[in-house]
Parts: sequence; C-alpha cells; structure tokens
Amino acid sequence: MALNLIRKSVFACLAGLTFAGTTFAQTAMPVTRMHTQDITSKVVYHIDSADQPLKALRNMRNHLDVAPKTSIVVVTHANGVDFLMEGAKHAETGTLYAPLISGLSARGVAFEICEITLKNRKLSTDQFVLDATFTPSGVVRVTELQNQQDFAYIKP
Repeated sequence: MALNLIRKSVFACLAGLTFAGTTFAQTAMPVTRMHTQDITSKVVYHIDSADQPLKALRNMRNHLDVAPKTSIVVVTHANGVDFLMEGAKHAETGTLYAPLISGLSARGVAFEICEITLKNRKLSTDQFVLDATFTPSGVVRVTELQNQQDFAYIKP
C-alpha cells in the first residue's frame, strides 16, 4: 500500500515537471538575430601565454570583419606580452606580429601590457611596439573591463 502511494506520488511529480517544461517551451520567445554590421559590443581579449597571439590576432580580425563596431581591448601579461615586443614573430610560421598589430590598431584595437610583468621579467617599455600601451596590472585591468565597463571576455 505505501509502495503504491510512493509510486503514484513520483509519477505525479514527474508528470507535473514534464507539463511545466512543455508549457515553458511553448511560451518561450523566439531568438532574433541582429545584422552583424549593427552589433556594437565591447570585448576584452586576455592573452597570458606565448602560444595564443597568432590565433587571437586572427580572431580579432575576423571579429571586426563581421562586427566592425566592436570595441576590442587586448590585455597581456606573463608570457603573453612577448608578441608585442619589437621584432617578435610566430615561432612556427615566422609571421611577424608587428604588421598584424598595426593593422588591428588602425581599426581601433587597443593593446595593453601589464607593468607587473615588465618588472618581474626585467623588461622595459622601449622593447615593445609603438601600438602598445601599459597598464599597472593585467589581471586588474581584465577585471575592471569585465565588471565595471561590461566587456565580454574572450580567452583565445
């Protein structure tokens, strides 16, 4: 008798959940897609590794090709700053980073380097491309952009 009552209760709960899920699915609003040329958004690309830059630069170019009104800030620290050094190139392909950075900078992309990294690695600001600027802390800057300025976060 008690087992039968438990079975009926479980069945009633499951039926209620199924009905509620079906009702929600039927009343959900359809998703509308904006024309990509009209998208205005803010994105921070976070680079902290030497193996990310070429992919990240390609992603940024594609991002701006599809949504040109996007505001992009690239924040680098640790080994992620290396691609912003004068003469830096991709280890496997030999692709120079400076022309790619200049092209993106001309499209409004901001490149920022962590000053804590400079201090820890004994690097100086004059070792970097002119398109780069400096921020006291890369991690703090990423946090500021996300939490206070509503930037979306991308880690390539």
